[in-house]
Amino acid sequence: MRAQFVMSEIGVGLRRNLTMTFAVIISVALSLALFGGSLLMRDQVSAMKGYWYDKVNVSIYLCNEADAKDSADAKSGQAGAAAGGGGAVCSKGAVTAEQKKSIETDLKAMDLVDSVHYESSDEAYKHYKERFGHTALASVITPDQMPDSFRVKLKQPEKYKVITSSFAGRDGVQSVEDQHNQLDNLFGMLSALNWAALGIMLIMLVVALLLIVNTVRVSAFSRRRETGIMRLVGASSFYIQVPFIMEAAFAGLIGAVVACGMLGVGQYFVIDHGVALRAKMELINFIGWDSVLTKLPLVLAIGVLMPSLAAFIALRKYLKV
Repeated sequence: MRAQFVMSEIGVGLRRNLTMTFAVIISVALSLALFGGSLLMRDQVSAMKGYWYDKVNVSIYLCNEADAKDSADAKSGQAGAAAGGGGAVCSKGAVTAEQKKSIETDLKAMDLVDSVHYESSDEAYKHYKERFGHTALASVITPDQMPDSFRVKLKQPEKYKVITSSFAGRDGVQSVEDQHNQLDNLFGMLSALNWAALGIMLIMLVVALLLIVNTVRVSAFSRRRETGIMRLVGASSFYIQVPFIMEAAFAGLIGAVVACGMLGVGQYFVIDHGVALRAKMELINFIGWDSVLTKLPLVLAIGVLMPSLAAFIALRKYLKV
């Protein structure tokens, strides 16, 4: 087989179907960009889970005097809601020193617990002012309305429910708040967005495959005279099919390169520079270039193999001389 002949046939095919080839390139680029973006989003969610699940605590809020005096009082109810609970469970009175000691001792005795930090109502009030001092509610909250609490760090954060089941409803305990619930909602939303991107990617992939098949069909029909002559002089089916397959692979390769460029541009201008989310959202552990670079070979491989396979299957039907 002469390489020069194959390359010339590829050039002829691309020129004859320029608009359809361009449509194939755009469709492949968009579908592969969404595919690569979905893989990066999955890595991002995994990185965030590993980062945040290791840092979140389980907070055990203790009953205070305001809850014990009148759990139905609206002002006490607002303070309790702001700090993580309500007063009905504190009907037996504010937490005593013995109850505090018992709770702390039981926490430290658990193998699951890594560390226990006690936060007084004054410390809680100070932290509340730092975070929500600009709100209207902060002006009416007083230190005595903020509950004392134990902030518990776990060795195995995924087993946070053990703490909740052990201390919820205990005398002197107002509520047990697990920060994992908030993170689970966030990660659930990110996962839903990721699945939505995958769904759009599949639609674009189907569109790209249909365009590839149609391009091959048109190309084979326009060159039916040449392929007929090649068949008559003894050319094999594989020899005749190679130029068509190479055309599809070349278009797919260009689309894959464009997709890789889109992923690189997104990482550079959205995460690192330009919008610079990494600098503006320091609390999020964004993935780096290593994650992006590991996805590019896969995107390129799919960009070449997918159109080639689609063209090969289409040729079995449309290239019969």
